[in-house]
Amino acid sequence: MQTNADGLYIGIDVSKTHLDIDGYPESHRAQFSNDAAGHLNLASKLQSLQPRWIVVEATGGLEMEMVSVLASAGLPVAVINPRQARDFAKAIGVLAKTDQVDALVLARFGEAVKPALRPVKDGELRQLEDVLTRRRQLVEMVTAEQNRKLQASPLIAKEIDEHIDWLKQRIKGADGDLGRAIKASPLWHAKANLLASIPGVGAVTVTTMLAELPELGTLNRREISALVGVCPYNRDSGKTRGRRRIWGGRACVRSVLYMAALVGVRYNPTLKAIYERLLAAGKMKKVAIVACMRKLLVTMNAMLRDGTSWTATVY
Repeated sequence: MQTNADGLYIGIDVSKTHLDIDGYPESHRAQFSNDAAGHLNLASKLQSLQPRWIVVEATGGLEMEMVSVLASAGLPVAVINPRQARDFAKAIGVLAKTDQVDALVLARFGEAVKPALRPVKDGELRQLEDVLTRRRQLVEMVTAEQNRKLQASPLIAKEIDEHIDWLKQRIKGADGDLGRAIKASPLWHAKANLLASIPGVGAVTVTTMLAELPELGTLNRREISALVGVCPYNRDSGKTRGRRRIWGGRACVRSVLYMAALVGVRYNPTLKAIYERLLAAGKMKKVAIVACMRKLLVTMNAMLRDGTSWTATVY
């Protein structure tokens, strides 16, 4: 049996009905049901193994109940982007794909990369995220219906208008749910008040930052920028110097930061000064906006870390 003084690494492949696990460098193949009983049995099994790292792919929410149980049991869980796992599998030459193979790849990823352990969202925060996700879906449906109306006959256009009105009412309802959830939590309410003090930052941006980025205020400026995906990466090879690009990270957070930055370059004196300075230096408008997004994110991170409101002279 292969041993490793570095410890045992466990990978968990998540599906709707079951959880497949494996270990590296020591194999521990097993399967558990993806329900409350299965989560408890899995936690008991892993506590007996005492792994150094447990790696799980983000699967759109199917993993969160299980991850919460493992984290509550004091187990070291890291939730990673599926693209990281796919790229790693290609890099080590693993072409086959089964649930057990995926679990082993995740275990090997943990041993090689040792991904950062992130705070796990509690039940209330996951509910807030669910409402926020539903609100985003409703907004997308409104946009889709408005596009359909452009080519619809008068009869169908009337039906579309009625549907749009109904969707907008549901969006208002979601906004109310979000506001009540934040006010019900003293901690969230305090954080929301700090973020809302920034010119150009509205209620949707505040809620998204709280629900989708619980790490805000706990990481340094480089870590939070990389986590969200607003940190530019080099694209150089030999003498060639390519354009720096942002990629990866949390798209939903970037979307609201983009909209907040567009408003901020008009009404936030700090962002407006940065934007105009970059344009005067010959930068593209999109590059200037991304720089403002990063500044806004770093400012939010510092404000929650220090517990201070926005002040133009400080930030």
